[in-house]
Amino acid sequence: MNDSEVMKLLRDLVNDQYLAVLATRNPDGLHGSLVAFAASPDLRELVFVTNRATRKYANLQEDCRVVLVMDNRHNEMRDFTEAAAVTVYGGAEEVTGPGREELERRFIAKHAHLNQFATAPSCAVFRVRVQRYSLVRRFQEVTDVVIEP
Repeated sequence: MNDSEVMKLLRDLVNDQYLAVLATRNPDGLHGSLVAFAASPDLRELVFVTNRATRKYANLQEDCRVVLVMDNRHNEMRDFTEAAAVTVYGGAEEVTGPGREELERRFIAKHAHLNQFATAPSCAVFRVRVQRYSLVRRFQEVTDVVIEP
């Protein structure tokens, strides 16, 4: 695949998927959570929302490093030759004040059904500044895309 084909597949994957697995870390080890997310148009940032009373929120207060994984599988045999997955590496930060509203709008544009959740005072909005995408196709074709700051 050439660079433009890789970026198209990456953009399609990130924009078409509604959920990702978020991995966070705590002193006892790693923790995985399913999160709804949205991406910025340039793919440099992802946004997700979580209640402050969650394990992932507590973990992010201690260690901002995150990994998110999303894929386009259908749980069918064709996935072995057609499915693609992307691992996103980055750092997450809670956004408050005027910046929160912009990220809320981006999130709600993709997840209108989560409007009340996203705007609740008990919820935190996180921005993930993407450092790298690792795209895997056909279970063995790996392409890394580094996002320059």
